[in-house]
Amino acid sequence: MKRVFDIFLATFLLILLSPFFIFIPILIRLDSPGSVFFTQQRIGKNNCMFTIFKFRTMAINTPNLPTHLIESKSYITASGKWLRKSSLDEIPQLINILLGHMSFVGPRPALYNQAGLITDRTKRGIHSLVPGLTGWAQVNGRDEISDYQKADFDEYYLKHRSLRFDFKILLITISSVIRARGVSG
Repeated sequence: MKRVFDIFLATFLLILLSPFFIFIPILIRLDSPGSVFFTQQRIGKNNCMFTIFKFRTMAINTPNLPTHLIESKSYITASGKWLRKSSLDEIPQLINILLGHMSFVGPRPALYNQAGLITDRTKRGIHSLVPGLTGWAQVNGRDEISDYQKADFDEYYLKHRSLRFDFKILLITISSVIRARGVSG
């Protein structure tokens, strides 16, 4: 049922948000050279790698690290600040959801170089879940909590997941995005 919901909602949102696939690339290109899309290898279900898609919010020469570990916020472009605060940079992940690499709700996919988080999630069985566009850890701190705390929230989600819980997380996410709560950078 969850996969059917993901496909239906992702398709609907891609159609509804299609104007952003014109407007945002223009904004990005006016702001900085390079591709309008950012792709990166992430850890998916069962620790398999997949390519995540986002609108690019940082300069081309940005280190490949989690955002909260980058010392200088100077890497974030002017348009990137707005895209990140509004979470519009995440729109291309709807494609990841259609491809089955992600779900709307689940643990956020780790970067390949977040060894501690990956190991902790694997020990707790969290790696068996499809990663999400949002998740219980996201709505409980996002970039403001440690990897260990993220794994605690992800484990709670693993043990209590249901469509009802997913809807609760989605509603909290919408509220958090509107208020730009927990956004780093």
